[in-house]
Amino acid sequence: MERKRTPPMENEIQNAKLFQNRRQFLSSLSIGIGSAALGSLLIPDLFSGGKKGQEALERAIPHFAPKAKRVIYLFQSGGVSQLESFDYKPKLREMLGQDLPESVRGGQRLTGMTAGQASFPLVGSYFDFAQHGESRAWVSSLFPHTAKIVDELCIIRSMHTDAINHDPAITFFQTGAQQGNRPSMGAWLSYGLGSENENLPAFCVLISKGAGDNQGIYSKLWSNGFLDSIHQGVQFMGGPNPVLYLNNPAGADKASRRNLLDKLAKLNGMQFEIFGDAEITAKVQQYEMAYRMQTSVPEVTDVSKEPDHIVKMYGPECLVPGTYAANCLLARKLSENGVRFVQLYHQGWDQHGALPNYMAMQAKDVDQASAALVTDLKQRGLLDETLVIWGGEFGRTNFCQGHLAVDNYGRDHHPRCFSIWMAGGGVKPGIVYGETDEFSYNIAKDPVHVHDFHATILHLLGLDHERLTYQHLGRRYRLTDVAGNVVKSIIA
Repeated sequence: MERKRTPPMENEIQNAKLFQNRRQFLSSLSIGIGSAALGSLLIPDLFSGGKKGQEALERAIPHFAPKAKRVIYLFQSGGVSQLESFDYKPKLREMLGQDLPESVRGGQRLTGMTAGQASFPLVGSYFDFAQHGESRAWVSSLFPHTAKIVDELCIIRSMHTDAINHDPAITFFQTGAQQGNRPSMGAWLSYGLGSENENLPAFCVLISKGAGDNQGIYSKLWSNGFLDSIHQGVQFMGGPNPVLYLNNPAGADKASRRNLLDKLAKLNGMQFEIFGDAEITAKVQQYEMAYRMQTSVPEVTDVSKEPDHIVKMYGPECLVPGTYAANCLLARKLSENGVRFVQLYHQGWDQHGALPNYMAMQAKDVDQASAALVTDLKQRGLLDETLVIWGGEFGRTNFCQGHLAVDNYGRDHHPRCFSIWMAGGGVKPGIVYGETDEFSYNIAKDPVHVHDFHATILHLLGLDHERLTYQHLGRRYRLTDVAGNVVKSIIA
């Protein structure tokens, strides 16, 4: 009997099914452990088979029940002084002008900006502190709005890092390594969990600037590194065109764009059959995402329909594109629309001089909107599933940099101990974790390293940091490198 020939179109459909990646399949089945198990039964060869296919399937499923679905990271670039924010040290006021005891400094390295100082005169905070909420946590007068939500926060006072200068320190927090060309945290989460919304990227980036010295923020911080390029962060800009090159060029309409993408997909499909390079399919995915974003991005970035009480909560600047307040409001809108990781950078915290003046301006920039974001998420029922993080790449020294003046001092970089806060997403609310010594120079209790920080974030999202890996150049890489422990004491 003559064998029935399969029409060419059906061949293309079958090939498309075979080339369909795991996230498209999981999305079509509403993403879930049960759905993935069903998918593996229905189409055993879908995930390319063998050990590699099994690893891919395991990575696409949370390793255990997640407490958080998504992250909003409010990164305060430049190094926020813990001494003027969340680590109250009255002894420094008592010892004003006295030299930091050598027994406390312990020969720890300094930057080139203070290594040549003949002395290290201690200086306490120019700003007062008070205890707030049922947790009785100490908060500086610079952060009155944050003080009102302190019972929603987990304040970590014992963060420490390996880097002492900005570029490697920021890169370390974002990628788990001090050198570039490694995937950022958002890229790892996109790779491990995918997106909740097929019309928006899994990883979005927002940037704002304050009044202080603005340390550089570079695209390597939201790079996909050696992961497929589909996992790279997408930067949103202030202004009428939030995403660059998203609109159709002059003379092209939506129909012609669709036709172009269809033809391009066929050509790329032929290339993929020949070379089998995953980056080819990643490019097709990016083209398709850009096409869908033409409709979704204008809608999600439109704040004109936000009610007056929301605008009042974030402050009037939330209506000015590109400001910190506007980016906090946009972060909420992106997150509630299923964006997995929203990375916000606010520059201007590098206060080597005139700290009281510049830090007051920085705090005013961020305090109200940061607190509003947490409050807004909570009133929408989203805080429990959204992890909000606030903090910089290191802290500041307890001694004055340069000339000592009680109202016009500066502080140098200090990686040995500093403060951040987290809210929602499965962390315990209303607690303070970790302690520093009476000089806020060394950690006295419960240190939290950057690798521990990353391991804990992944854990909250249902991922084992030791199992979320990618093989590159013969080695298995992960966000936490070869270290990191989950800080279980802060998990609800």
